[in-house]
Amino acid sequence: MRIAIVNDMPLAVEALRRALSFEPAHEVVWVASNGLEAVQRCAESTPDLILMDLIMPVMDGVEATRRIMAETPCAIVIVTVDRQANVSRVFEAMGHGALDVVDTPPLGVGNPKDAAAPLLRKILNIGWLIGQRGSRVRAETAPQRASGKRQRLVAIGSSAGGPAALEVLLKGLPRDFPAAIVLVQHVDQVFAAGMAEWLSTASGLPVRLAREGEPPQSGVVLLAGTNHHIRLLKNGTLAYTAEPVNEIYRPSIDVFFESVASHWNGDAVGVLLTGMGRDGAQGLKLLREQGYLTIAQDQQSSAVYGMPKAAAAIDAAVEIRPLDSIAPRLLEVFAK
Repeated sequence: MRIAIVNDMPLAVEALRRALSFEPAHEVVWVASNGLEAVQRCAESTPDLILMDLIMPVMDGVEATRRIMAETPCAIVIVTVDRQANVSRVFEAMGHGALDVVDTPPLGVGNPKDAAAPLLRKILNIGWLIGQRGSRVRAETAPQRASGKRQRLVAIGSSAGGPAALEVLLKGLPRDFPAAIVLVQHVDQVFAAGMAEWLSTASGLPVRLAREGEPPQSGVVLLAGTNHHIRLLKNGTLAYTAEPVNEIYRPSIDVFFESVASHWNGDAVGVLLTGMGRDGAQGLKLLREQGYLTIAQDQQSSAVYGMPKAAAAIDAAVEIRPLDSIAPRLLEVFAK
C-alpha cells in the first residue's frame, strides 16, 4: 500500500516508519507535519492510506480528516499516543470517516516486530477493504422466526463515520424507547469502553458494553465490546465468539445480523449505517428475508457510502433513509 504519515513528532514518524519496514510491500509516499499540509499533499498525491495523528499545530487530525474525506477521500487510521486523553477527538475523527484507531508503536520497548504487529494487522485488514476483497458466500441459512412473542430489538451496524451517525440516531430516541438496542461498530476493543461512555454522554441514552450471557433489554443500549464477534444465541442471550476466524471485520455486523435472523423471536428492525466495505449487507438481506424491517442510510447523509450502498445493491434494505429520519421511523414502528 501507498501510505502517508501525518505527525509533527519526529520520534513518532520514526516509530511508524520502522513498523512499516517489517512489511516491504508498503511504501511511505509522503510525510506531513500538520493537518493543513496533509490536506494539500493529499490533493497533489492521494495515498491508499493515511496514518493520522490527532494533536498537531496549524490544523489537528480531526479537521484534517474532515477536509480530506470531503475533498480527496481515502482510508484514514488515527494514530495516537494517549487514547484516554483523546477519546472525544478519536470519535470525532471517526465520525468524519476515519476507519480505525491504533496506538503509536513504541520505540525501544520489547521486540520491535511485536510492537509493530497491531498496526500492520489493521493495515492488512484495510487493504482488504480497499480492494473489496473478502466477500464470501455464507452457507448458514436461518430458520423462520417464531411468532407470538413481543420482544423488540433494534440491531444497528456502522463503521467509518459511525460514531457521529450513532450520536444523531440515538439523540432522536427517548430514554423510554420501548425496544432493546444493540450496536456493532468497527472499533478496536481498547477503544470500545471509551466509545460507549462517549455515546452515552453525547446522546443522553445509557450506553454500555454488552456482557457475555446477558439478553438485549429495553432501557439500555449495548455496544459490542471486544475484537471477537457478538452473536445472539438461541436462548436469547448475547455471546462473544472468535468464529469465523477468517472474517476481516471484527466485530462483524454480518455475523450479528445473521444471528438475529436465526434466533430472535420477536419484532426487530435492522439498521445499516455509514461505513467502508460490504459488512452488514448480506446480514441485512437475511433479516429482510425473515420478514423484518431493514433500513439503510442514504448516500447524501453517509460519511462513507460503502456498506449502505452494498446493501442497496442487493436489495437488502426495505427502506433507504436520510440519517435524521431513521430515529423517527423507529419511534413510529415501535409506537404500535
